Amino acid sequence: MKVSIITVCFNSEKTIEDTLKSVQSQTYSNIEYIVVDGLSTDRTNDIVAQYGDVVSVHISEKDSGLYDAMNKGIKHATGDVIGILNSDDVFASSSSVEQLMSGFISSDIDAVYSDLVYVSEFDLNKITRLYSSKIFKKSLIRLGIMLPHPTFYAKREAYVKFGFYKTDYRVAADFELITRFLANGVKTYRVPEISVKMREGGVSSSGLAWRIHQNFEIVRACRENGIRTSIFLVMLKLPYKLATLLTRWFVKVPS
Repeated sequence: MKVSIITVCFNSEKTIEDTLKSVQSQTYSNIEYIVVDGLSTDRTNDIVAQYGDVVSVHISEKDSGLYDAMNKGIKHATGDVIGILNSDDVFASSSSVEQLMSGFISSDIDAVYSDLVYVSEFDLNKITRLYSSKIFKKSLIRLGIMLPHPTFYAKREAYVKFGFYKTDYRVAADFELITRFLANGVKTYRVPEISVKMREGGVSSSGLAWRIHQNFEIVRACRENGIRTSIFLVMLKLPYKLATLLTRWFVKVPS
């Protein structure tokens, strides 16, 4: 199967080359790599242009935000499966995509997911915590607990059938999309591997105000997809988040 990997970027000159090299190193051969840039004013596009052997589609134009750019990438994708790799993240090993694609073990699997680790903004080998998908189940969504979005690879037909990212969400459209897919019966399979290294300091770790807004959008996403919850229930995920900080000393990432 062909997989389309989408990277959205804007003024990402400090990290984009790590991301590009990460895709370049993959052992899985049937990759379509799409880079969607929001008219960067730094060297981002120059760096991307140096990897023409890796990048299948390079778009640089004004967008209406992160999720609008992701939707552009999906519209250009021709792969059977679609995944997102953020511009400051990297795959955990050269076999990460191959491992994820192996999860489509039967024709009725619509999407796969795995684990990721958070790493230092300045050192990709320094693990700060594990984001494990092992305990994830649909009933935990009402608590705001979700599988790791950067490890979520879904068949393109699922996007065609159930829709793209909702651009009226500011910070939790990824949560809403996966919730919508699962609420509509998308069948998933967990690959028991660490697939992605996510840098601390990105959009997903942007302070208290961001967290509060995210929690309210999570409540909205649940309610729009028929899942009963409240802001109080979503706040109960805090002990789970704190527990993940204790995992840094026990995690071994494949090379």
